[in-house]
Amino acid sequence: MAEKAEKLQAFVWEGKDKKGNKATGEVSGTNLALVKAQLRKQGIVPSKVKKKSKPLFGGSKKITPFDIAMLTRQLATMMKAGVPLVQSFDIVADGLENKGLQELILNIRNDIASGTSFAGALRKHPRHFNDLYCSLVDSGEKAGALEQMLDRIATYLEKSELLKKKVKKAMTYPAAVVVVAIIVTAILLVKVVPQFEALFTGFGADLPVFTQMVVNLSEWMQKWWFICLIGIVGFIFLFREAKYRSKKFSDAIDKYTLKLPVIGEVLDKSAVARFGRVLSTTFAAGVPLVDALESVANATGNAVYRDGINSIKDEVASGTQLQAAMRNADIFPVMAVQLTAIGEESGNLDEMLSKVADHYEAVVDDLVDNLSALMEPLIMSVLGVLVGGLIIAMYLPIFQMGQVVG
Repeated sequence: MAEKAEKLQAFVWEGKDKKGNKATGEVSGTNLALVKAQLRKQGIVPSKVKKKSKPLFGGSKKITPFDIAMLTRQLATMMKAGVPLVQSFDIVADGLENKGLQELILNIRNDIASGTSFAGALRKHPRHFNDLYCSLVDSGEKAGALEQMLDRIATYLEKSELLKKKVKKAMTYPAAVVVVAIIVTAILLVKVVPQFEALFTGFGADLPVFTQMVVNLSEWMQKWWFICLIGIVGFIFLFREAKYRSKKFSDAIDKYTLKLPVIGEVLDKSAVARFGRVLSTTFAAGVPLVDALESVANATGNAVYRDGINSIKDEVASGTQLQAAMRNADIFPVMAVQLTAIGEESGNLDEMLSKVADHYEAVVDDLVDNLSALMEPLIMSVLGVLVGGLIIAMYLPIFQMGQVVG
């Protein structure tokens, strides 16, 4: 089966459908004649069929977390339909254009076919499948409920990626305002202000203080613009390196970003949503609560919550109820603690944690929408102040000269 899958090739075709309308598409087959026969069986009269040209660099693309989420969903769907696991990998690999992802899937498929467990095959690729993913698959295999577990993992990954996308959207908007403001100001100082400066030279009079400040800044920018550029690039590089290499610095950044207006609230509520989603998924999979909390601590994406959840794990391990430990940590909203308490008392902890995740994902969604609406007038205001201020500075001498002439 694997050999047949690897021999399949992609063909693109043009032709007419049953109604005589022009149609185009893509289909897989082993050779041109069989592809044409396959199209005729579908009621299509092909006028042009050719092998699909290979993309540059062999079509290999970066494998993203979204690709892993889609792969998990496809496997879960096919296994629920009764398709064996190895055959499911063959079917998924056959329809992929990303050669890197296709190679990854076929490697896992071959490991499983040779007798390795699914979780064992996944652990050979830690770059794409983290400990949480492998542990959940391992639990599903041992419990004989792999298809249900894959479905839960797929849901978790899809919601997790959607949440990440919302948070990135919230962070991108303010960054875009700063970048646009810097670029516009730099262009005006380097290209526009010098034109006015040449005009002012012929006046023979002292320039207004505000205008002189802008002219001096323009002269400095023209002379040292490359120093500014190197400084900005260097700062970004050093910041990223420090955040990556220094745990203390990274933790401090996480702590202070939670205190930022609006954006801090987005990050805070997204961490709560991740806590609920991951803990719900792992606990429902039969993972002991203490072990599940250890996985959750590294999945929240923030050092404050990581440390808080680790302290909760220690308290739970010593016999404290989860909701009491959460209250003692003093980082979770009251509603999250109350829903957890209801879940513990009713015996439906995984369901209530899922409700916590759903609620705070919706809160993050609303916060991002509000931030987007807030940022639009803010962008106009910032650019208006910068551009308007420079224009006023340049026209002040002309206004003063007009008053003298008048």
